[in-house]
Amino acid sequence: MHSAPGNFTAPAAPTFWQSFAYWLRLGFISFGGPAGQIAIMHEDLVVKRRWISEQRFLHALNYCMVLPGPEAQQLATYIGWLMHRTRGGLVAGVLFVLPSLFILIGLSWVYMAFGHVPAVAGVLLGIKPAVTAIVLAAAWRIGQRALKSHWLRAIAALAFVAIFALNLPFPVIVLAAGFAGYLGKLFAPQQFAAGSTHAAGAAAVGPAVIDDDTPTPAHAIFSWARFARVLGLGFGLWLAVMAGLMLRYGWDTTLTQMAWFFTKAALLTFGGAYAVLPYVYQGAVEHFGWLSPAQMIDGLALGETTPGPLIMVVSFVGFVGGWTQAIFGSESRLLAGAVAASVVTYFTFLPSFIFIFLGAPFIESTHGNLKFTAPLTGITAAVVGVIVNLALFFAYHVLWPQGWGGGFAWPSLAIGFAAAVALFRFKVGVIRIVLACGLAGFALQWLQ
Repeated sequence: MHSAPGNFTAPAAPTFWQSFAYWLRLGFISFGGPAGQIAIMHEDLVVKRRWISEQRFLHALNYCMVLPGPEAQQLATYIGWLMHRTRGGLVAGVLFVLPSLFILIGLSWVYMAFGHVPAVAGVLLGIKPAVTAIVLAAAWRIGQRALKSHWLRAIAALAFVAIFALNLPFPVIVLAAGFAGYLGKLFAPQQFAAGSTHAAGAAAVGPAVIDDDTPTPAHAIFSWARFARVLGLGFGLWLAVMAGLMLRYGWDTTLTQMAWFFTKAALLTFGGAYAVLPYVYQGAVEHFGWLSPAQMIDGLALGETTPGPLIMVVSFVGFVGGWTQAIFGSESRLLAGAVAASVVTYFTFLPSFIFIFLGAPFIESTHGNLKFTAPLTGITAAVVGVIVNLALFFAYHVLWPQGWGGGFAWPSLAIGFAAAVALFRFKVGVIRIVLACGLAGFALQWLQ
């Protein structure tokens, strides 16, 4: 217990099962993307329950922000680990994802089995323009935060040209932007000074279980021996499943290629899910043919309406790929989709757990504020250009669903414009917009 002015005392430390119940609940209510999910955790853990102090919360968040991967899920893993060791981190991180995986498998099955039913098709017709507006809003939001100088705006423009006109692979753009940031740090450091990503937040609300001056728990003290053990175990977990898939199915088969592809995708998700979606599109749609462009848009629409990280859209990609490839035969498409979605989810999120369990003890030992490095600032700028390209890609397939010669979809334009106004002008929440646009699409389908 910590004493404080005003006779405040820290609440009793939660038991493991109390924490388990909280993380399970969070897995079902974590809507709103990373910003909304982080806000929910801040309100619950810092303000209401006082399990962790503001400073320690932001300290963990700063580390998660410089990692590839879904920062909200990583933050939950970090806090769960800090409070209840490795099992606490595993429970927090897994429960952040698991409800979303089950929900998406169910929705993906409905989509693939009944997607051509008029009512379902009508709802998707309305949701697709909304998703286009949401992606455009994401580009605007990230751009306002990231493009603080002429150099960064130039990197964003070049990234857009590279992916739109030159069709360069996303990893090449990321590496080039990181190198540009490195050079910028040497020759124009003031152009690459990254601003704070998250505000400091609320005023003091009283002492917390893990307060500013709480000593680092014994399990959170950094040691090279522990680092080596975690690294070996993490790589072993990756290698065991990858080797199993190779031995059972071969290297060039769908499940093995999904495992390898989404391992690479997991290491490139700087800037959030919207940043990695172009890479997923290039691979899953253009290279492997696991799903069509229209299905990719529908998948993002489903991802926007379910709890959990938006990057969970990759589970939809896996499900559709397993279903269409009929990897277990035409009579077992549901099983194929569920297994493929699970494989994709495993290889997408495993690196996030490894990053937290490897790096969090070192971060706890510093208790200093981490800054975005100049290379990461350059990458974030490039992400803006890449997301703009993604919005144009979606807009083309929504407004000209049959291609340039197939006629213009005026109802989709009207719905998309209304969604954009609601987002930009009235700041309406994403879930409400998606639901309203889905109802509008259903009504249009019914009138026709």
